[in-house]
Amino acid sequence: MRLKRLTIFLFLVTIIGSGLFAQQEPQFTQNMFNRVFTNPGFAGIGEGICVTGLVRQQWAGFKDSEGNKVAPETFLVSIESPVRVLRGGLSALVMQDKIGFTKTITLRIGYAYVREVGYGKLGIGLQVGFNNRSVDFSKFIAVDPNDQLLQQISGEESEILIDGALGVVYEVPDQYYVGVSVNQVMQTQGKELANWTTNVDSTTTESFLYRMTLVRTFYLQGGYEFLFRNPNFALLPSAMVKFDKASVQLDVAALLEYKSMFWGGLNYRIQDAVSVLAGLQYKNFKIGYSYDITTSQLGLSRTSGSHEVMLKYCFKIEPERGRKSYRNTRFL
Repeated sequence: MRLKRLTIFLFLVTIIGSGLFAQQEPQFTQNMFNRVFTNPGFAGIGEGICVTGLVRQQWAGFKDSEGNKVAPETFLVSIESPVRVLRGGLSALVMQDKIGFTKTITLRIGYAYVREVGYGKLGIGLQVGFNNRSVDFSKFIAVDPNDQLLQQISGEESEILIDGALGVVYEVPDQYYVGVSVNQVMQTQGKELANWTTNVDSTTTESFLYRMTLVRTFYLQGGYEFLFRNPNFALLPSAMVKFDKASVQLDVAALLEYKSMFWGGLNYRIQDAVSVLAGLQYKNFKIGYSYDITTSQLGLSRTSGSHEVMLKYCFKIEPERGRKSYRNTRFL
């Protein structure tokens, strides 16, 4: 009951008063292997140090009328580790997210307090993020030659925006996990770059303001493990809801794992894409690949789909005492 109350309290405190206008957090398909990005509470839940790298090319082949590549491209490297002296874990990630002529380079540093509760572990985490965002307005193509935004801003603008994230996680190893989190809590706004007024008719006017802004984004995610009579196989369903005030995104995935070495499955993102996932684990390394088949109105006529590659390396901090066996180490 205490865990339930804490989760609800965190969720309500951060959602009240949010006013959002766009989806800004990068999108990944292999979220089940990249959980510390969406929720800082996952830092230190595992038993070893993990380094994860992700490269995503969304909507490959999508270009503007001038032939410029404007589809989202994201590169991410993260590291997480339990730290016993801190009674929890630490995490850090570096990411570059490029959409059109906008580029954001992000550094996030996080801490999670972890304690054993019941049969599992409870993690309560926070992150501080530094976002260097730049926009090259000189490459924008104006539909209206009298566009007042491009008249006021013609070159490249950049700014560093500082924000944070909060998250709560509960995980029972080799059974299930559930977490709720919010990124870009403060919705940090940058300096005013342009401000103008447009006449709608003889009696009304509209005012417009442009500034770089971080959008508060919420995540609710969970996963479960179904065991078969044949111990070589396991079914790993998972789901994640990502939303702000402007949009809601639901990912539902199911992976079939064989001998904790190979996996394959499907992911469905509502009104966006159907994804095929595959991967393998060799010793401490994991490599995964996903391909998104676009189902939105963008369609395959404008893009050849989205590609994502994941590489993960985990190792124990302390040597194991005696011989132990682990049926599954995929979430280390």
